Amino acid sequence: MSFRFLHASDLHLGRAFGTFPEAIRYRLREARHGAIARLAAAARTGGAATILLAGDTFDAETPAPDTLRQALRAMAAEGDVTWVLLPGNHDSLGATELWRRIASDAAPNLRLALEPAPVALALGVTVLPAPCTRRRPGRDLTEWMAETGGDGLRIGLAHGAVTSFDGEEGAPGIIPPDRATSARLDWLALGDWHGTLRITDRCWYSGTPEPDSFKHDAAGGALLVALEAPGAAPKVERVETGCFRWCATGLALLPSEDAPARLAAALPPPGERRDTLLRLTLTGRLPLPARAALLRAAEEAGPDFGWFDCDAARLTVEARPDDLDLIDRGGALRTAAEALLTDAGDPALSPEDRAAAETALAHLFRLAQEVQA
Repeated sequence: MSFRFLHASDLHLGRAFGTFPEAIRYRLREARHGAIARLAAAARTGGAATILLAGDTFDAETPAPDTLRQALRAMAAEGDVTWVLLPGNHDSLGATELWRRIASDAAPNLRLALEPAPVALALGVTVLPAPCTRRRPGRDLTEWMAETGGDGLRIGLAHGAVTSFDGEEGAPGIIPPDRATSARLDWLALGDWHGTLRITDRCWYSGTPEPDSFKHDAAGGALLVALEAPGAAPKVERVETGCFRWCATGLALLPSEDAPARLAAALPPPGERRDTLLRLTLTGRLPLPARAALLRAAEEAGPDFGWFDCDAARLTVEARPDDLDLIDRGGALRTAAEALLTDAGDPALSPEDRAAAETALAHLFRLAQEVQA
């Protein structure tokens, strides 16, 4: 009675990525669409013919017509794979028109899990779905699974939290972490959390197949699950399916260090940068020349990346009187630099005012270097 399948979730097809420039937005949207074919390929490679999508296949309850049509066509094109779609909180059953359109245009290899009722997936294999009734159901939708009987392999399929990920205590709608045990499930396939997360041996979040934020510093993926017999321990393998990496990197610097060299060592190899979104946060303290050299190096590396952001707001300046000669040896610029240096070290000023003076001095230094270059 062995059964192999791919557990995935949270494709969020149609996500707009509106805070990013248009060029990378387009590439991110295309990568999400391409995840359909990559999931199918991962299933085949792993010897599975079924993919369970545990909710949020679409990012909104009203996806654009071309987003919906192209997704359904892409799934239909993978005709040797059976897709099982569960409504999540972003594409809940409250979107009646969405699910009507999906049902009317679904290919034979697409099965919809729209009711909390057992679904015979294969001989001796039953899926117990808990579709989201609306964006915030406010109750545990998996409760009914514990009330069902039946032999063979039992696979739960749900979308929601087993803990309040935002830290809210007593939040409604929490799925009990022991639901797989209480409902006698061989596997509980969960969606909602975008990183791979093991709750118990039989209860996992697969994570999203294509990352969409800096929250999870890992490649997108899915879980290849093998169930050998009812009650037997499942075999789980994480397979990578993502195109892009979202990396949030911090670099703490000391005045004695070679800052550009530290930066070069912290960045991914050049061949990986085009498909990387990097958020770089600089902290510590550097002399004016080293700070300027570091920011120049960051600017030069930036275009290599799919998207690049360098935050130097917390990189403070170790300003030395000799450094002011590199700005100017006299005149208005020198006078302004000396005034800023004085303010940066004035204990009578607030920390915010001293930091503002340091930042202004760093900008003045850099502008002067660019003019002199």
